[in-house]
Amino acid sequence: MKTIGIVVGSLRKGAFSQSIADYIASKPVEGFEFKFIEIGNLPLYNQDFDENSPKEYVSFRNEVKALDAVLFITPEHNRSFPAALKNALDIASRPYGENVWNGKPAAVLSESPGSVGGFGAYHHLKQVLGFLNLYILSQPEAYIGNIMNSLDENGKVNADSLKGFLDDFKSAFIEWINKF
Repeated sequence: MKTIGIVVGSLRKGAFSQSIADYIASKPVEGFEFKFIEIGNLPLYNQDFDENSPKEYVSFRNEVKALDAVLFITPEHNRSFPAALKNALDIASRPYGENVWNGKPAAVLSESPGSVGGFGAYHHLKQVLGFLNLYILSQPEAYIGNIMNSLDENGKVNADSLKGFLDDFKSAFIEWINKF
């Protein structure tokens, strides 16, 4: 059984990214399990803690280390990805030489209420993930614009076109993971 960690970049209650993550995780894939990786409880990264890390850092690093692959689902904040997600990336890549993201297959999906679909966040995040030596799925690219039009009043994905896209994206990611 391979474990795919789902990291949701938004901490907001009712986040669009969480709605997408919930849809993806709700559809099982034989031989795989999805695990949500919480980033909202992490103290801000501080290099001074590399010698004596807070328990939240240690627990988070161990959780990431145990994953076989990672799916990042993020909104766009000011043409980039949220600070909480950057913090999580930094914590699990430090101290120097102990990057627990290293060598894992990964995929990125961004969303936005706007028509551009988080294009800036998507590409900025891929740049950072590449530096951290994650093997990033290149196709299909996944930025979802006008996300509110694809969710019901409870925040559940209800648009058949989005469901189809997410199912195809997940299949491509599973195929990518199986190459490692």
